[in-house]
Amino acid sequence: MTQLCKDRVVIVTGAGRGIGREYALQLAAHGARVVVNDLCVSRSGENAGEDAAESTAEAVAREIVEAGGQAIANHENVADFAGAKRMIDAALEHFGGLHGLVNNAGILRDRTLCNMSEAEWDAVINVHLKGTFAPSRHAAAYWRDLYKQTGVPVNARIINTSSSSGLYGNIGQINYGAAKAGIAAMSIISARELKRYGVTVNAINPHAQTRMTEGIRERSAQEIEARHPRWIAPAIVWLASADSHDVTGRIFELGGGHLAAMEGWRRGPAAEPIDDVARIGPVMRDLAQRARRNVDMKGHDLD
Repeated sequence: MTQLCKDRVVIVTGAGRGIGREYALQLAAHGARVVVNDLCVSRSGENAGEDAAESTAEAVAREIVEAGGQAIANHENVADFAGAKRMIDAALEHFGGLHGLVNNAGILRDRTLCNMSEAEWDAVINVHLKGTFAPSRHAAAYWRDLYKQTGVPVNARIINTSSSSGLYGNIGQINYGAAKAGIAAMSIISARELKRYGVTVNAINPHAQTRMTEGIRERSAQEIEARHPRWIAPAIVWLASADSHDVTGRIFELGGGHLAAMEGWRRGPAAEPIDDVARIGPVMRDLAQRARRNVDMKGHDLD
């Protein structure tokens, strides 16, 4: 193993299972001191396993320590503004600093628009969108203040989790897709805001076979292998390292046979502005027909 992240303190949310667990293990293996955050809930957001002798976060932290690394468990709710602050403070108090934040926690409540309840919408938006905002806000404030005190760029990292559901659009995931599209925008904007302090912000669009995704559809053995977290975790380790200082404001598609940089919305076909309802319809129809198609979940032209 390299020491690419030697002595860097990194928080990973949703790190008790799945790809979050793999991130935590790989970061520690490459020298990072890790805060393993997990609320211990099911993929639908319900409480699960809270009465166990050892939580999922504690189990991952123990695994890291037994392998010779440094880690602590944390059980704060990332969607709780005060709880997210306590998580950041825990890293600072235990390890004396913070160099990276991996926003990975998430749940699913899949429904079509006609069938989705308000509670299902709110739950997913809260965990994904607010659960990315709250830790990022507190980490960013710490790094801003540190920069103002020292005048030295902090060389810190935020790594967010978007999704092809938000960037491409997946039927039945309007809440999840909206949250993930919001996270993509948040990543680009915060990268521009925090650059002055020496903080980079990037996002990933992971294709992984985990507890959260396993029931969505049947996959072949080859597809499952291509979606193993080992195809995603190395990018997280590198993005969390000091070496990635010159990469910010980008979204990377990883896993499922992909290693790609995503390209965002751009202005397409255009026409002279029209202030006449009687004339604007045919022009807008022509623009729509000449525009690039929206893509499906594999990135291929669809509609």
